[in-house]
This record gives sequence, structure tokens and C-alpha cells, in this order.
Amino acid sequence: MSIDYLIAYFKQFFPLNEADITALSTSFTARNIKRRQFILQQDDVCKYYSFVISGCFKTYGVDLKGAEHNLQFTIANDWVTDLTSFYDEKPSKLYIEAIEPSVILQIKKADLLHLFIHYPTFDRNFRIITERKYIALQERILSNISTTAQDRYLGFLSQYPELARRLPNTQIASYLGITPEFLSRIRKQIIK
Repeated sequence: MSIDYLIAYFKQFFPLNEADITALSTSFTARNIKRRQFILQQDDVCKYYSFVISGCFKTYGVDLKGAEHNLQFTIANDWVTDLTSFYDEKPSKLYIEAIEPSVILQIKKADLLHLFIHYPTFDRNFRIITERKYIALQERILSNISTTAQDRYLGFLSQYPELARRLPNTQIASYLGITPEFLSRIRKQIIK
């Protein structure tokens, strides 16, 4: 059952009692997502906080020229949402798209707030999840403004070792803020 993945995820951080497990089971909905299917599109309000059981998602924005700029990749045992849109109930500036066939568990805002109020352990855990995402974002911004493209690529390999084989160069290059051709040159330099 899909919820078992989420229960196992939370048990890594703290013990769950029967009431916690029941609350999780009734709060989340499982969805199978096809490759290239969106779980969020620009101008839509983000209605779900999603836990990835399998597959891979990219979160990206599109500039005025129509170019995609990947902000993050989300793989199994991680969370994806547009927090601004989700909490403020405003149209999103982002897209969240499946790169591979995926399975996710989703929770609506009202159900998440119910968990926070009635099961304080989840409130603390989600705060930690959000803080870790914020730290990762800070590190990514600092890396983008203060390191070379090669160092960013090596950081990508360290953070997402399995994705380097699963993703096309265009997706990785977009994440790194470089062209696919420049990424190919970096790879050749590393091999040498």
C-alpha cells in the first residue's frame, strides 16, 4: 500500500502510534502520474503538498523568451510543492512536471493544517522538512553566484548521483544555468 512508504519515511525521524498512522492514512491520496504530466502549472493555485514514492519531478519557471529554468528535482522519499501558492492560495509562477512515470501521495492544505493542530509531531516534522528545503535553496543560490559551472556540476553529481544517468543533458544544464553544449565540455574535462 502506498501509505506504507510515507509511514516508513516518518518513522525514520520519530515513532508513530496508531492514531498517527490512521491520521496519515486518511489524510493522503495516492496518485499515479504519467511522464510529462503536470501536478502544477503556472497560474494555477497549488492545492497539494506531495510526497514522491517513486519517479522524478522537476520544478521550473519559464522566462519571457519561453526558456525553462529548473529550480529543483524531486525524487523518491522527498516532498514537492509550491509553498507560496499552497499557503497563500495565489496563482503559482511555477510548473511541477513528472520527468518519469511516478507515484505520489498528496495532502490538501486543510488536511495538513488538521495534522499540525491535532498531531503536533507532524507540525514539528514538517517544519524540519521546510527548514531543510530552505537551507538547500540558500546553498543553491550561493553556489550559483559564487562557484564555477564545473563546481556546480560536481555539486549536482554529489546531491543527485543517480539523476546524472536518468536525466537528459538539457535538464541538468537548465538546473545548472548553463547550455547543454557547455555541460558536454565540462563532462569531457572531468573525464580527462
